[in-house]
Amino acid sequence: MRLSATIIGDLGRIMAEEVKAAEEAVTAGVGEAAEGLKTELRTQITNAGLGPRLARTWRSETFPKGQNSIRAAGLVWSKAPGIIRIYEDGATIRSTKGFFLAIPTAAAGRFGDGGRKITPGGWERRTGQRLRFVYRRNAASLLVADNMRVRTGKRGGYARASAAAVRSGRGLVTVPIFILVPQVTFRKRLDVASAANSWQERLPGLVVRNWVDGR
Repeated sequence: MRLSATIIGDLGRIMAEEVKAAEEAVTAGVGEAAEGLKTELRTQITNAGLGPRLARTWRSETFPKGQNSIRAAGLVWSKAPGIIRIYEDGATIRSTKGFFLAIPTAAAGRFGDGGRKITPGGWERRTGQRLRFVYRRNAASLLVADNMRVRTGKRGGYARASAAAVRSGRGLVTVPIFILVPQVTFRKRLDVASAANSWQERLPGLVVRNWVDGR
């Protein structure tokens, strides 16, 4: 018995089409995995009650940009890696100088000098007011601002009282600006590694599905 085989068509073209299909399938699969991981990590953060702003720090990208490749790679990263690491591992934070950690209240405002995190010194420079230390034996101590008045109108909050108001003493309030604590403990609330491993295991299936669907 004699068997023979004949290639019908252009072998070079057929191979080129297969390589092209593989490049498209791998790139699409990697892109889906990266996007899926990013979405899952964002959902982890919002479900943990850490807010949409931190969730949006997660980004994803597929390389090489703008083209298909059988060696495509996906990158998922956060623009706030230090904060993410705290909630991924859990941590206890203490003052580097052995004093208190100053936690701003809503009355402190959102930002300090140059848009950086607000600090007691930055608050004093911004407002021109001195903060007063209030020791509390069975509770967290405070840094407060004296001679403040409640703002009226849409802005709300507090403002420094005028000299005339200070002289009269009417409508003046003392406002806690910072809460002072010796340390803050953050419990583990995220599982980045588990999510990454899950999407890595799903990647081959995504590539195969895109290959089949693309044929």
